Amino acid sequence: MAEVNVAQGQNLGNRVAIVTGSSRGIGKAIALHLASLGAKLVINYTSNSTQADDVVSQINSTSDSPRAIAVKANVSDPDQVKSLFDAAESAFQSPVNILVNCAGVLDGKYPSILNTPLEDFDRTFGVNVRGAFICCKEGANRIQRGGGGRIICLSSSMAVALRPGFGAYAASKAAVEAMVKILAKELKGTGITVNCAAPGPIATDMFYEGKTEEMIKKAIDECPHGRLGLPEDVAPVVGFLAGDTSEWVNGQIIRVNGGYI
Repeated sequence: MAEVNVAQGQNLGNRVAIVTGSSRGIGKAIALHLASLGAKLVINYTSNSTQADDVVSQINSTSDSPRAIAVKANVSDPDQVKSLFDAAESAFQSPVNILVNCAGVLDGKYPSILNTPLEDFDRTFGVNVRGAFICCKEGANRIQRGGGGRIICLSSSMAVALRPGFGAYAASKAAVEAMVKILAKELKGTGITVNCAAPGPIATDMFYEGKTEEMIKKAIDECPHGRLGLPEDVAPVVGFLAGDTSEWVNGQIIRVNGGYI
């Protein structure tokens, strides 16, 4: 359960953060960590309201006043993303300070490029690229300027590992990394930084989907730490990027993979 540490809380002191895809997995860990640093959270989800409400309850149980809300929104729909920001501003009576794009999909069939149906390619790019583009665009327009504004996208170390079976996924994450580097330059003078956290293999439902025991063992063997990463390994890196001490880190891709690549 997340606990708001008063000393640490000054790091993000009541700043408003939207974390997309934060009802489970890495997004959930990030949301709980940002809350422990003092942020107010919008927990975004697509379908499972029960999981999202559970994250909200964990955060709000540590405070006398509500510090988190759940908002359903499809990140691939610009109108729904606009409503997501509207809900954040309305709930907390404040502009959004931090956006973490964590929503993403991975084809658990791991097809070769030759065998990837166009429909599956479109779904991967629809969420991973179009969704990130729409959220970044809205964030660039809506996040408070003048200092402390943060846009953080979740990429993947697979964008540089370039393993067979991950063609569409790796390409989608490479596109996100390119957008982040360009947007950081385009937001010159706003006080908003834009960065990527790019995890390696992380023990989440998305990682395990469709993988054989052999595939899982190989991922573990390739990591110098001899284990899969955990969502809690990624969250503190995002917490750093969200805070004031990361101001001089901008337009960067941080590989959070234990030495996997």
